[in-house]
Amino acid sequence: MWKSIQANWFSNLRGDVLSGIVVALALIPEAIAFSIIAGVDPKIGLYASFAIAVIISFTGGRPGMISAATGAMALLMVTLVKEHGLEYLLAATLLTGVLQIIAGYLKLGELMRFVSRSVVTGFVNALAILIFMAQLPELTNVTWHVYVMTVAGLAIIYGFPYIPVIGRILPSPLICILSLTIIAIYFGIDVRTVGDMGELPDTLPVFLWPDVPLNFETLAIIFPYSLGLAIVGMLESLMTATIVDDLTDTTSDRNRECKGQGIANIGSGLLGGMAGCAMIGQSIINVKSGGRTRLSTLIAGVFLLVLILFLDEWLKQIPMAALVAVMIMVSIGTFSWDSIRNLKQHPLSTNIVMLATVAVVVATHNLALGVFVGVLLAAIFFANKVGHYMAVTSSLDEASFCRTYKVAGQVFFSSSEKFIAAFDFKEGVDKVVIDLSEAHFWDITAVNALDRVVIKFRREGAEVDVIGLNKASATIVDRFGEHNQSEAKDLIGH
Repeated sequence: MWKSIQANWFSNLRGDVLSGIVVALALIPEAIAFSIIAGVDPKIGLYASFAIAVIISFTGGRPGMISAATGAMALLMVTLVKEHGLEYLLAATLLTGVLQIIAGYLKLGELMRFVSRSVVTGFVNALAILIFMAQLPELTNVTWHVYVMTVAGLAIIYGFPYIPVIGRILPSPLICILSLTIIAIYFGIDVRTVGDMGELPDTLPVFLWPDVPLNFETLAIIFPYSLGLAIVGMLESLMTATIVDDLTDTTSDRNRECKGQGIANIGSGLLGGMAGCAMIGQSIINVKSGGRTRLSTLIAGVFLLVLILFLDEWLKQIPMAALVAVMIMVSIGTFSWDSIRNLKQHPLSTNIVMLATVAVVVATHNLALGVFVGVLLAAIFFANKVGHYMAVTSSLDEASFCRTYKVAGQVFFSSSEKFIAAFDFKEGVDKVVIDLSEAHFWDITAVNALDRVVIKFRREGAEVDVIGLNKASATIVDRFGEHNQSEAKDLIGH
């Protein structure tokens, strides 16, 4: 028990504390921006980020991953807030949490195994592009000071780690934020700051229950939004967990993550916050700044609250250029540059899946839709590829005028037409033997193809004998085949 607590909480104290501070600083402008997107007060996003980060540090299935209010979730809330108001958003947040907990108990997190590596790569690249694009408003129609500070911030981020000793002790993003803030204050540089993003809350969040009628009409209003939020939240969280797994060479508990996200969203809703999920940008900041355990996530949430309540006057003076530099670093570090170099080496289908995922996510800003398109394309390409590995050969016994067809490979919806086309129904033989000892029938389409072959030969006056069907294939043929409902039971022993 103690060893588990030690490993999950206290095995990386310095790295977790420092990375948590960096993440807290990076969370503030993001939470305010996402609140604005959703059409709610900035404190709704800030309270949500605090609550979700703290709760998920205890309940989540991926140590070191950062969860808070996110843009993907905020986009789904706009219409609900506009048409029904904040109270219905809080109710939808609670229902979102319930749905995610149910999904965790149903082990829906295991569905991630159907997401191919090319889809994950496309998801990562798309998020990197979106993170960079999100910084562009801070870099347009601004004075030259902003560009100088942004470039200086990037120089600090990438150069500081090369300083002997101290470069390995302190995370460079933290040094970037502190240095540029001091410079901006000392020289009185007039640039956009965190304080210009919106009003920061000055009180602790309080427990509250959404002031909505508890009836079917309310459920009918919030359920579609909650379902969308639950799906997008789980998808982005599980994809982020996969990325952090790769970065840290560790594993995560996907089903526990689903439950943890649900509990965190319920906690957020009860404290007046909006629904959220894992954040790939902040998670990468955490990992690259040295965060590894649950403590880093807890520190991020707690320090976020400390910043906005007790250090708000200092916090408001942080130049946005410093945070833009940090997020550009995240964008560069997130993008899979190998995927560009490997375009010539990887199969065309893999490249199409990756590029399609990127294109859809960037065009729609809908992570779920992009991943859905990627998974769908990957499945189509896979089915097409497997279908090509089915082959039918034949030989003729002239003495008995019997044609034997030997089928090898996978027969299913993709290869069924090829299977039927391999038989010569007009040959006029007396007997046909279809040897399926090296084949497997997967679905009703395959069974229907076998039916058609057998029935066509019988119409031509040939005797048909199907042999070698394995047990699993015989079961589906026996259940759904029409050419001879009792025949499949006798096929296994042939």
